[in-house]
Amino acid sequence: MIVSNRKARHDYSILDTYEAGLVLVGTEVKSLREGRASLADAFATVDDGEVWLRNVHIPEYVQGTWTNHTPRRTRKLLLHRQEIEKLIGKTKESGLSLVPLSMYFKDGKVKVEIALAKGKKSYDKRQDIAKRDAQRTISRAMGRALKGRYND
Repeated sequence: MIVSNRKARHDYSILDTYEAGLVLVGTEVKSLREGRASLADAFATVDDGEVWLRNVHIPEYVQGTWTNHTPRRTRKLLLHRQEIEKLIGKTKESGLSLVPLSMYFKDGKVKVEIALAKGKKSYDKRQDIAKRDAQRTISRAMGRALKGRYND
């Protein structure tokens, strides 16, 4: 795992996920091998039948020379044609967007997990937090019950 976008799961409800390859230059891969990247403001778009990853910050490679890359350039995602066609249809629906969830190495290649997501409203976020707190309370009570301590 190189980097993950933890805030995406908080801000969006994830409908479907896809694994995509990423077209990179050499200094970008070297910088990623050092574990340096940020998906904070990143998103993906479908333009002219191709999927593009935008606003991903991969800092310049420290030992790079004049061949270094620009940190926030637009990068092409590699997906199967059927997946791209499905994404084109889904993103034309209102309120659906493509959000990168994580970036990782798989067999020496950089992969990005992108998600088809719908933005959450503030009350949805509050409901998720309340569910998570209730589940945590239940699991603590169950743990105490299993250990024989029934303190409330």
